[in-house]
Amino acid sequence: MVQLTPNSSFSLTIRVKLPNQTGMLAQVLQAIGDAGGSLGHIDLLERTHTSLTREITVNASSTEHAGTIVDALRALPQITLLDISDRTFDCHRGGKITVQSKLPLHSQDDLSMAYTPGVGRICTAIAQEKDQVYRYTIKSNTVAVVTDGSAVLGLGNIGPEAALPVMEGKALLFQEFGKINAFPVCLATQDVDEIVETVKRMAPVFGGVNLEDISAPRCFEVEERLRRELDIPVFHDDQHGTAIVVLAALINALKLVDKAFEEIAIVINGAGAAGVAIARLLQKAGVKTIRLCDRNGLISRDRTDLNETKRSFAVEQSGTLADALKDADVFLGVSAPGVLTPEMVKTMASDRIVFAMANPIPEIQPELIQSDVAVIATGRSDYPNQINNVLAFPGIFRGALNCRAAAITTTMHLQAAYAIAALVGSDELHHDHIIPSVFDERVATAVASAVEQAARQEGISHC
Repeated sequence: MVQLTPNSSFSLTIRVKLPNQTGMLAQVLQAIGDAGGSLGHIDLLERTHTSLTREITVNASSTEHAGTIVDALRALPQITLLDISDRTFDCHRGGKITVQSKLPLHSQDDLSMAYTPGVGRICTAIAQEKDQVYRYTIKSNTVAVVTDGSAVLGLGNIGPEAALPVMEGKALLFQEFGKINAFPVCLATQDVDEIVETVKRMAPVFGGVNLEDISAPRCFEVEERLRRELDIPVFHDDQHGTAIVVLAALINALKLVDKAFEEIAIVINGAGAAGVAIARLLQKAGVKTIRLCDRNGLISRDRTDLNETKRSFAVEQSGTLADALKDADVFLGVSAPGVLTPEMVKTMASDRIVFAMANPIPEIQPELIQSDVAVIATGRSDYPNQINNVLAFPGIFRGALNCRAAAITTTMHLQAAYAIAALVGSDELHHDHIIPSVFDERVATAVASAVEQAARQEGISHC
């Protein structure tokens, strides 16, 4: 496995005291560089005639690598380490989101309008006409981010408490990219009936529900039942957010190799929530040949271990991932690190496209196949072509909330993908640039507009 690129998720803030002599800082920086660290900011905190105190940020590639960098600094005889802190843990301390008042409370008048007795008039208005809740409460711009902690990132079934940092992060992204209030709801149950009932009971507060990190196949039933039983949009981001961004990126990647959806063969490795949703959306987009693989190989009709969802994608061909990849045009990985080899890639058709999206370590390191593929994408921010759900879900919900859509449909998914893809113009399209940056301010607006238009065309908009 190629050494991962040092990145900010494993970054340190190191405070050091060193003699006020020429060359001392150079020794520190040399030690960090020799240990493979990547330098960030260097700040001078204090200077005396005899010493300097500096604060240095350093990116590492893993927890173990960070320890190696610290050990290298400790070995310098004239250097004193005053403090070492993990920047990622620091930014999570005390949580990442907060609830803030929109109104001043400076007088008795303010209080009497915002709360009792004036608030009673608003309650009465809503009781008389329930739809007024969208005008006079947070419901119109608030999403519940719901999980049971059963499939968190690449960490697995770690429970609701351990899932909370991810859900807080999701809420942060909703606000930053979609101007949507979102709140994490981590449930202490993994029973489908209890999850559905709990979400239904709290639905009056929220304008939409974003399901997150619920393991397959339960996530399919949870989403299906909630979509059927609620009158607000329900969206499982691990499924549909991933599928939308993959489709957007693939639209542009195929332009580069001059291939059409109808004529390509796609292999998807990973038959969980994301893999199945990607397959379904690609079928809607016109793909005819999809070979879905799980840890036991090709989803084939001769297998007896398939659930109903997997059986719907079963093909005549059987074998391993390597068998499935022969002459395939596209590999889409939503699975596990290291499952794809350079040898497998070389058996694919010409002008190969590889999306290795396992996080944080992809199915194959891009460095190993750069000269053998036309386009490669990953889920990581330190490589080109990052497949990141934040390109989809803020705009999806922004559009759905704007028009009070009763649901989020496949048509909306498709239109969102086309809108994202269209933001990379023909003059910008390149093998290292097939998808917009997550910081492209046009994205959420474009997606929201596409979603609103689709909702109105389907007759599910309420405004």
